[in-house]
Amino acid sequence: MIPVLDHLAAFTVVAILVIVTPGPDTALTVRNALRGGRRGGVLTASGVATGQTIWALAASSGLAAALSASSPAFLALRLAGAGYLIYLGLSSLRRATRGSVWDGKPVAAVDPGKLGSAYRQGLISNLGNPKMAVFFISLLPQFAGHSNTSLLAMLGLGTVFAAMTLIWLSAYAAVVAQLGDALRRTPVRRVLDAATGAILIGLGVHLATD
Repeated sequence: MIPVLDHLAAFTVVAILVIVTPGPDTALTVRNALRGGRRGGVLTASGVATGQTIWALAASSGLAAALSASSPAFLALRLAGAGYLIYLGLSSLRRATRGSVWDGKPVAAVDPGKLGSAYRQGLISNLGNPKMAVFFISLLPQFAGHSNTSLLAMLGLGTVFAAMTLIWLSAYAAVVAQLGDALRRTPVRRVLDAATGAILIGLGVHLATD
């Protein structure tokens, strides 16, 4: 029992370090929290966590390893994911440049009926990142062991990772949403939108060329 707890504690430490490191999921959560408030950010985080759970299932079943071993499939997924990030980044840039950045007018709020797209964006963005496949098949086996139940252990650890991600990104979204509300009628809000868009484009280019 003690070794299991030790492995779980070690996994938790590694997971925290990975989760709090900013990346595409964090940038997308910030973007949608600025656009749709806390709800938009939390929905994005939920989509990301769902994608991670799917990757955990793929890793525990061997599908993720098969994908990593197939260069054409891995490349296609990588380019698709990169293209999606670039598309979202360009969308943010277009939104930020509507009208004058310095006119002091509020940035239009997102229609609540369209907030469901935030979940889809988080899900698609995460599933479109093949690095998640490599990450899970390299990380999870180190803590799951090599017993007959190791595949279930991998799935369990992956689910824990997804839950921790959801908690962290949801908290991130709450803070960003508060900041966004405070800056809604200032030029800084548009600058933040533009910066988030540029970051997403940069991450997409990096994913495509890495």
